[in-house]
Amino acid sequence: MQVEQAYAKLSSVMGKSRVKRNEPMSRHTSFKIGGPADLLTCPETREQLLYCYRTGRAYDLPVFLMGNGSNLLVGDLGIRGMVLKTAGGYEDMTVDGERVRVQSGMLLSRLTNAALKHGLTGMEFACGIPGSVGGAVVMNAGAYGGQMADVVETVTAYDPQTDTVRTFDADELDYGYRHSIFRDRELIVLEATLRLHKGDAARSKEAVKDLNCRRREKQPLDMPSAGSVFKRPEGYYAGTLIQESGCKGMRVGGAMVSEKHAGFIVNTGNATARDVLDLIERVRQTVHEKAGVWLEPEIHVVGEMPVN
Repeated sequence: MQVEQAYAKLSSVMGKSRVKRNEPMSRHTSFKIGGPADLLTCPETREQLLYCYRTGRAYDLPVFLMGNGSNLLVGDLGIRGMVLKTAGGYEDMTVDGERVRVQSGMLLSRLTNAALKHGLTGMEFACGIPGSVGGAVVMNAGAYGGQMADVVETVTAYDPQTDTVRTFDADELDYGYRHSIFRDRELIVLEATLRLHKGDAARSKEAVKDLNCRRREKQPLDMPSAGSVFKRPEGYYAGTLIQESGCKGMRVGGAMVSEKHAGFIVNTGNATARDVLDLIERVRQTVHEKAGVWLEPEIHVVGEMPVN
């Protein structure tokens, strides 16, 4: 009943194209896996985003915030309550000199290209990361020697506990490897201000082209996945440990350890979330037996699973 009431209220304000009932999450994750969300909302403005969140909570619905779904595994029975999706709508940016203010739903690839068009460099490392700015800020996403901590100046977030919006300076974010304060506290990232710099745009575009070529050569970009499944263990590379432990090509149902890059698990066409989770555990057990290292997953798992 609460879901139906929330749907009626939200769709009357935002329109039915941005508020959906029983929406398959397989349509919204790079894994192409996931059962239906009771309610999925796609706000375009900060006011809409906060309205959706407050409405969901007013009807006692759990609210899950997502960006582009690129680091997400959704359970086969879906997500109860409301999913608030920022990518695809909440993605404006403004440029003021070397500062870029960007909403959390913008894709990193779009941000990188837009920055280069303004002659700004510093985001090249993110050109091939398929996530959104919000997810990247929360995870301190990085690649090829760069990370969000290198460019984030401030982050504006909503605190549901106090129903207030506040801005955090970079030194308050407790950035570390795939970590920030947003992993530990219930805060909703709304936007970030990034400090980039004027540079040689032509050289930066070549660097982006080179990084994208390297990704295509090494990563299984032609198959659905959620990127690197495991965090990098100290002193090792997860993909190397998995390959040396003989796990390349290992399968559970429709989920497979990529034969192109062992750090990826791919959906061969009909994988379920249970297949992926079972394969993750098989890989972890095998690597521990062969190399004595416990791998820690970095993909985010959410939603409900069938009882075994």
